[in-house]
Amino acid sequence: MSANETDPWMDEQLTAGERAHLLLAELSLDEKMAQVSCYFPTDITQTDDFLQRFPRGIGEVSCLEVRSALTLDEVTAFQHRVQAAAMEGSGHAIPAIFHMEGLCGAYLPGATSFPSGLGRAASWDIDLEHRIGEIVGRQERALGMTHTLAPVLDVSRDPRMGRQGETYGEDPSLAAALGVEYTRGLQGEDAAGRRTEAVAKHFVGSHHTEGGIHGAHCNVPDRTLMEVYGKPFQAAITLAGLRGVMPSYNSVAGEPVSASKRLLATLLREQMGFDGMVVSDYGAVGNLHTVQRVAQSPAHAGLAALRAGMDVELHVPQGFGSELREWFAAGRADVALLDRAVHQVLAAKFRMGLFEHPFAPDPNERDNTFRSAADSTVALQSARESIVLLHNDGALPLQPGIRKLAVIGCHAASARFFFGGYTHYSMAEGKLAVNSSMAGLATPSDDLETITNTVPGTTIEASDDKAFEALLEQQQPGIRSLLDELRVRMPDTEVNWAYGYPFAGDDDSGHDEAIAAAERADVVLLTLGGKHGTASIASMGEGIDATNINLPPCQEDLIAKLARLGKPVIGVHLDGRPVSSDAADTHLSALLEAWSPAEAGAEAIVDVLTGTHGPSGRLPVSIARNAGQVPVYYNHPHGSAWHQGESIGFPDYVDAPHTPRYPFGHGLSYTRFAYTDLTLSRHRVEAGDTIDITVTVTNDGVSPGTDVVQLYVSDTFASVSRPVLELAGFRRVTLEPRQQARVVFQLDVSQLAFLDTDMRWRVEAGEIDVIVGASSEDLRLKDTVVIGSDALVDGRTRGFYAG
Repeated sequence: MSANETDPWMDEQLTAGERAHLLLAELSLDEKMAQVSCYFPTDITQTDDFLQRFPRGIGEVSCLEVRSALTLDEVTAFQHRVQAAAMEGSGHAIPAIFHMEGLCGAYLPGATSFPSGLGRAASWDIDLEHRIGEIVGRQERALGMTHTLAPVLDVSRDPRMGRQGETYGEDPSLAAALGVEYTRGLQGEDAAGRRTEAVAKHFVGSHHTEGGIHGAHCNVPDRTLMEVYGKPFQAAITLAGLRGVMPSYNSVAGEPVSASKRLLATLLREQMGFDGMVVSDYGAVGNLHTVQRVAQSPAHAGLAALRAGMDVELHVPQGFGSELREWFAAGRADVALLDRAVHQVLAAKFRMGLFEHPFAPDPNERDNTFRSAADSTVALQSARESIVLLHNDGALPLQPGIRKLAVIGCHAASARFFFGGYTHYSMAEGKLAVNSSMAGLATPSDDLETITNTVPGTTIEASDDKAFEALLEQQQPGIRSLLDELRVRMPDTEVNWAYGYPFAGDDDSGHDEAIAAAERADVVLLTLGGKHGTASIASMGEGIDATNINLPPCQEDLIAKLARLGKPVIGVHLDGRPVSSDAADTHLSALLEAWSPAEAGAEAIVDVLTGTHGPSGRLPVSIARNAGQVPVYYNHPHGSAWHQGESIGFPDYVDAPHTPRYPFGHGLSYTRFAYTDLTLSRHRVEAGDTIDITVTVTNDGVSPGTDVVQLYVSDTFASVSRPVLELAGFRRVTLEPRQQARVVFQLDVSQLAFLDTDMRWRVEAGEIDVIVGASSEDLRLKDTVVIGSDALVDGRTRGFYAG
């Protein structure tokens, strides 16, 4: 069924809201219920059940099971087939929105895979993040997908949670800057007029959970909720026109977010000014009844979610089902609640251009736009810039003339370990696992005892079946492992590999072979870390949390054994949480944090190891020494952490320092950078002013390199406890040896606003220290600015980070 161009809602001169209002007036109750529901096909080749389940059309269609597709033609055919059925059944030719994940790229054959969110945050590169967003949006639109479930705007201070790798790290300003650019890049349109709308997640505070357990209760103070966890969302709404939000699974102060009118209506819509669609996380509405138990039935759960401001239930109707429909029909529930949600859905469809262009482009148009050589270049740049050099005694870069290199560790022999959670490969290989860890995606059994082949000393399923490597070759044909890349790039060096250890547990059966290989080598390279991914085959990922954030015993012990050989030992860490290891700090000559670098991982790592590309990544998180120290974050309030004050107690734990293992913003280079001549355009300001902050950066070394200049502020005295230090801005600067650059930051004074004792956004009179440094600990230059008088500001339009 095609749209009738004479229908009043087809007038493109009207706004999307006006068109939605006209169409809404024509819909029956059943047609309205269809628009707030979602179709989740378990097999994209078998969609005959659609018309039986949704005879009146549908609001959204999940594309997650496209992860199993072998060709783009299959995906296009699926989109056309379901879209045609949805439009026919709706009675008014209403197209469906097709949604797809997009954190690390699309789950599509041949799509570009990018590093994890935490890895990309380590680049501190907003221009690159914008380009990644553009690529993801373009590739998904080429298959008719106009809702992308990204970016992840969670602020994470807890490495125990398995989803830390999805985030931009611990700092709200860094997350805001990167999230704004990703949203801007993502929310583009194609030549025909199809437009992507980003769905940012997970609103709000989901990484503040008790025990670091995914989806658990969050006891978040309101000030922290809004100043820290809410800031990236507010920035994306204000600066990037964010059009979609997905609430988090957890409860905040006793209210499940999916049913919280305080959070979704009052905070998100009224105070933050959000006017787009709110879609549930998979199964979250049903959880209100079955898990959080705040609703007596699925229908009660659905009604509570609608009252709070939810617009569509993903991924299958539970709360928004037949019983709730009967409540509306009988007058037991106010149909105005449903109308509000349906209006949001229809307005989004009009904004996306779906009524004019409901179908995915034909194969010729698709293939001309889907992927270009430049996309792979961006993926490589992202992987390179994500790598952080944590320490180095001179062992890196590797020097020419190495005769024998011993490479040890399971991660070196398979490119599977490059792909973290929410990459296409990770999602696809999760289907080969016994158990799923992702909410809403069922697996054959929920009984952990069905896993008979485990990594020794753990309950993690061993993924040693040949099917996993076959899947990798299918998705990423010819992709090199780190071992293969080293052999190709170092042809004059004998590169030998030993298994050494698995990615978890205490199995030391490979230690003797590894030590023998190391004894014969000039340099030893260890690949360290866990398995960041999906389902029971991973040690970290969605729903895969841990109490141990350090290296497993099998790796920690071998590092100590190898140290006795007295040879250079270099570590490369791969995982979703940062490396934290006493043995690595004590014994390794150099240590690289490589996160989950995706398809370009091998090339990027070898580029940095050999010095072809100098390391430029900086930590987006403070690294805790162990789980007992969590949370440890640099922007803690005065009187906290290692700023507790000498009169209150001892400056450290009895068994460890209060300070982090590695500080936020830390990262070394193969050269040195000097900072001089800090200049402020003014030293006395008011709330409406802007300050130009300028500093000279010089490459004092003999190699070219990229520095990340970091601007911090500190409120010397305030009416409420403020952070000891706050990131205000940052800039990447690439310099040749002895080259200088003058770096300028423009700081809007309203960025210094905070929530006062009455929970109003206030710029408060007083002194603010302005500090420039290379990390949150390596602070080089400082000046002071005085705010002359108090002023209340609009929290929606305040400054978020210095430009």
